Amino acid sequence: MSRALRTPLLITLAVIASLSTLLHSQTLPKAPGAEVFSLTPAPGRFTEPAIAVNPHNPEQVVAVFQDNAHASYSQDAGHTWHAAEGVASANYRTSGDVSTTFDNQGHAFICYIAFDKLGTFNYWGHGATRNGIFVRRSLDGGKTWESKQITVSEFASDPGIPFEDKPYIVADNTSSIGTGAGASGKGTSPYAGSLYIGWTRWTLTGSEMLISRSTDDGETWSKPVEVDRHPGLPRDDNGAAEGFAGAVGRDGRLYAVWSQDNDVMFTISRDGGKTFSRARGILHTAPIMFAIDTLDRANGFPQIGIDLRGDDRRNDARSGRLYVTWSDYRNGDLDIFCATSTDAGKKWSEPVRVNDDPVHNGAEQFFQWLAVDPIDGSANVVFYDRRGDPKNRKQTVTLARSTDGGQSFKNYAWTTEPFEAGGVFFGDYSGIAALGGKVYGIWTEEPAVVAEAGSKAEAKPDAATETKPEAAPRKRGTVIKVGVADFTAPAASWAAQ
Repeated sequence: MSRALRTPLLITLAVIASLSTLLHSQTLPKAPGAEVFSLTPAPGRFTEPAIAVNPHNPEQVVAVFQDNAHASYSQDAGHTWHAAEGVASANYRTSGDVSTTFDNQGHAFICYIAFDKLGTFNYWGHGATRNGIFVRRSLDGGKTWESKQITVSEFASDPGIPFEDKPYIVADNTSSIGTGAGASGKGTSPYAGSLYIGWTRWTLTGSEMLISRSTDDGETWSKPVEVDRHPGLPRDDNGAAEGFAGAVGRDGRLYAVWSQDNDVMFTISRDGGKTFSRARGILHTAPIMFAIDTLDRANGFPQIGIDLRGDDRRNDARSGRLYVTWSDYRNGDLDIFCATSTDAGKKWSEPVRVNDDPVHNGAEQFFQWLAVDPIDGSANVVFYDRRGDPKNRKQTVTLARSTDGGQSFKNYAWTTEPFEAGGVFFGDYSGIAALGGKVYGIWTEEPAVVAEAGSKAEAKPDAATETKPEAAPRKRGTVIKVGVADFTAPAASWAAQ
């Protein structure tokens, strides 16, 4: 083929490929009943959100985010939102790394770290000042929060103290769940009502994965148990023991995962968090910390969820299916993956790709979070998605849902307006919750910088026309948004969207 003919053909093929990718992104169906709400009226330093729904009263939903610790609440299943007061620590300059849950009494909890000043960048155990992990309770669905700040772990400003980081709170609320369609009754956990918090402790020489438990509605917390097989590296980077997530089964078993040494690590407690099995790597990943264009940093830390349906006494295949999600770049660009286990974590399936865009298309998907619906058993994953931007810089938010035990995932557009995140701290995670077919996602966005009129412009010497005031750039920042999706309508009404 002559060069004159080959060049137009290559251009045509490139255009077709670009149009194919664009068409694919445009045909992503909208999440059924999708609504999106902003929790922050103006941009600020808002990141790292989490969300939970009350299994006792599904109308109550609590959303939390930093910086400092903030909470918002809904009393109508996510259709309207209100800001709560008195959530942040009054004893420390900074509070963040928040998470939230409801216990089996319907009480809401927010968990957070608090400190005055960080130590050496990414080597947090070096030069650490006083810091700790704390919880607050709400007895009315997140509307008001108790003034008492309950200590889980705390260190005064003494030389060589560790730094507590990235805690995540988990509740054994199985006695509150399991009465909906498709379920077979409440759980039989002997530890119902227990609360668990897992986190990373940074020291001068390593990173430790610790778990503490409470059996008195969060009033007191046990001395933490170190569950890692060996400490990770002491730097907030690849090789550290980091990214705790947990799930509780109907029988009260606590399953925990985190990332370390390019593996998803896994352990089980069968006695309410007193002791744990020897940690082991269950899934090998690419390095879990990575760079993404426009972002300062990103990670693919794992999450774990469990199907609480079924009947344990009848070997119901649904009962106790475990799901683990994470993201890595084994395919070049970042993808979201899911693996499952039907034997309490002894064996795991081959990873399934959660995002359904073409493999090796150069589009990044990242910052996923997982929620397994305890009523309908669906696995729901929220993540940022760049499939619609050929330059791989702007993202939308996608909801992926599996109703076949994690064998496949249907992708839905939760948002359609792409945004670029740059020049701001974007955090380490997003959040999601699901109950009875209603799904609640929470994430960080960076609004487009809008110019504000009224600033004075410097006159130009050669200006031929009258100089008009130029617009001043609005201060950059981030906002927190909540997405609601509803799969309770008849399948035909949303499957066709």
